[in-house]
Amino acid sequence: MTPVEISIETLTEREIAKTIDHSLLRPELDDAFVEAGCRLAARYDVASVCVRPADVRRAAAILAGTEVLVGTTIGFPHGSHVTAVKVAEAEQALRDGAAELDMVIQIGALKSGRDADVQADIAAVVAVAHGAGAIVKVIFENAYLTDDEKIRACRLTEAAGGDFVKTSTGFAPSGATHDDLRLMRAHTSPHIQVKAAGGVRTLDALIDVMRLGVTRIGATATETIIEDFRARKAGRSPVGAAESGTGY
Repeated sequence: MTPVEISIETLTEREIAKTIDHSLLRPELDDAFVEAGCRLAARYDVASVCVRPADVRRAAAILAGTEVLVGTTIGFPHGSHVTAVKVAEAEQALRDGAAELDMVIQIGALKSGRDADVQADIAAVVAVAHGAGAIVKVIFENAYLTDDEKIRACRLTEAAGGDFVKTSTGFAPSGATHDDLRLMRAHTSPHIQVKAAGGVRTLDALIDVMRLGVTRIGATATETIIEDFRARKAGRSPVGAAESGTGY
C-alpha cells in the first residue's frame, strides 16, 4: 500500500487485526490474565500473541485451531544472553509451539563496534527458527542507540537473515518513534518487514505507522483499537474499551 491508500475507508478489519501482535509480557501477569489475553486475541483474529517463554505451551493450546500465531521473546529484555543461551531458548520455544521469535540484539556489542558478533548472534537464532518454519523479529532497543547504530543494526539483521526489524522491547525509556520507523524502513530491503513496539495505543496511531511502512505492531490496547475501527466503519462514536493486556 502507498500512504494515500491507507485510511479507515480503505482498510478492512482483517488488515487492521493482522498488524497486531497482542502483547502479554509484563512479569506480574498471572495465568488467568494470560489465558484471557489469548482468548481475546482469538476473538479479534490478530496476527499473534507475544507471550513470555514460560507461557508458550499454554498459549499454543488455547490458540490451536485458530489463525492466531504464538510468538515469544528471546534474550529479553536486554539482549545480553550469550548466543548459545538464545539458541537454547529458541529451540525450547519452538518445541512448545512458538511460530514467531522476537529476539533482542547484543546491544553492548553493537555499541562497541563488534558488528560481526551481533550478526552471528542473530544468524544463530535465525537458523534455528527458519529450520522450524518460524520467523525472527530482531529488536534493536532504539532508545539506547544512535542513528548510525540503528542503521548498522538494520544491515546486520538483513545480512543475518532476520525477517523483521523491530524498534523496542517496551521496557526501555522510550518506544517506537516515527523518525526511527522511517530510518529503519529506508535502510532495509523491501522484503524485510518493520515492527513498531511501544506507544502505539490507538487506531489513529496504528494507521500513522502503517503509512510509514510498518506491517506489525506490539499492542496491549488491541480491543480498543479494533472496537474503534468497528465503530468508525459503522459511523458511530467508539465505545471506550479498557486495555486488555500489558507489555509493550
